[in-house]
Amino acid sequence: MSASGGAVSHDPAAVVRAIVDAAGRHVAPLLARTEERLGAAATGHGEVLGAHAGETIAAGGKRLRPLLVVLAAGPAAQDEERVVRAAVAVELVHSATLVHDDVLDEASLRRGRPTVVARAGAGMATATGDLLFSRAFAELAAPGGRTEALRALSAASSALARGELLQRADAWSPTVTVERYLERCELKTARLFQAACELGALEAGDSATGATEALGAFGRRIGLAFQLLDDVLDVAGPAERTGKHRGADLLDGTITLPLILARERDGELASLDLHSVRTPAEAEAVCDAVVATGALEAARAKALAMVRDARGELPVLPLTQRRALDLVAESVVERYA
Repeated sequence: MSASGGAVSHDPAAVVRAIVDAAGRHVAPLLARTEERLGAAATGHGEVLGAHAGETIAAGGKRLRPLLVVLAAGPAAQDEERVVRAAVAVELVHSATLVHDDVLDEASLRRGRPTVVARAGAGMATATGDLLFSRAFAELAAPGGRTEALRALSAASSALARGELLQRADAWSPTVTVERYLERCELKTARLFQAACELGALEAGDSATGATEALGAFGRRIGLAFQLLDDVLDVAGPAERTGKHRGADLLDGTITLPLILARERDGELASLDLHSVRTPAEAEAVCDAVVATGALEAARAKALAMVRDARGELPVLPLTQRRALDLVAESVVERYA
């Protein structure tokens, strides 16, 4: 990513560095403390289980949700320790959902590495996800923690579960609508982005001004756009960039916006029984057919509109804080650049 109009970077670390550089000196130390605490929270709970949890965290990722916590808190956060705990908590919940998703999808790769379920089986993977969930709430329940923070993360976690149930119910279905798809994305992805912003804003002490609600709305819209573009990447992105085979959603029956839109434009795709798509090669062929309909451009346009709306949700903030949040929005768009 380049704020100055240079070449777009697809390196998550480079994207985060650009945002951190724009956000102010307080951000990098808080993210470093978050990373250190993440490792400590995941390990030390039995040799085998702790090892799998630790490897899950060590696999990295964009750390976008904890970054949103820190950015929403801003430079005048009331309690930096609570900011770090909140950042750790949202990333632990996110990591837990990935481990559990891999169990349900029988996924072999995550971020280019073998998944816990592939390495150690469904039982161990389920226990690993459970551990990460429990450690997330332990972070917020530590002495001095806020009840409002626990409520926000609990609500997001409940939404994640409901979203997963929707996704399971919709698997393989030829009748999933755009509205149903967006509801699922709201629950499975956007609500945790919203919670990340709300948790940070709580520490900024701006609840009386409505900033917490406004930043939460920003996070929700960014999360929706992020999921839409992630689903676009599943169709168009190479494995070396996405860390998984192209068309992985098709193979596990997950109905996403590109397929929904492509079915409206192509009769053969509309009549396709996804149960017949059984190999990566067959999934890639379907992906090519989806691309040919122009559905990816339509899905991307919808995501771009969401990002524009998200920027409109931002309250009055210090210039560096607002610029950093704008760069987060840009980074979401540039995932598909």
